[in-house]
Amino acid sequence: MGLALIVACWGPSAAALADALELGEPAPPIELVTLDGTHIATSALRGQVVIVTFWATWCVPCKKELPVLSNYFAQHADSGLQILGFSLDEPSALPAVREAAIHLRFPVGLLGSPWAKGYGRIWRIPVSFVIDRSGRLVDNGWDDFDPVWTAARLQRIVTPLLAPAAAPGRVLQIRSPAATTTRR
Repeated sequence: MGLALIVACWGPSAAALADALELGEPAPPIELVTLDGTHIATSALRGQVVIVTFWATWCVPCKKELPVLSNYFAQHADSGLQILGFSLDEPSALPAVREAAIHLRFPVGLLGSPWAKGYGRIWRIPVSFVIDRSGRLVDNGWDDFDPVWTAARLQRIVTPLLAPAAAPGRVLQIRSPAATTTRR
């Protein structure tokens, strides 16, 4: 009875929700309410590559990561990149969040709770998730040993997703020094 009451009051564990995230499967939908009240749902961003990132103004690694993400976004927004920044700060810290957001080129909002539906309890930050153009999870931040974004990590994980997709039915020639492969 006691355990059932705890689960009923607090919901499933963060580990259980994090374990439910599978690469290549549809990413859980999430909606950012920006500081100016605009609603941006990941479901409305189909066709774009989306980085969902969780951060806070008091988080030292976040302070290093946010400018890297902002610069990367500025360089790649025209290629179909979107970044949604969810701050875990308390509403009382809204002035600090607004000050941080002034320096960012992507939309930011307060999460309002340490729980992000489909992603579990956000218990460490920064943590991010990458969704490809078809809405599938391609990078699970819970699985990353060192989840802080660097230019090299963005180049390795996100940049390949931004390459223009081959038109359906078009033959794409991939050449390597060893062989030539034809893909449809």
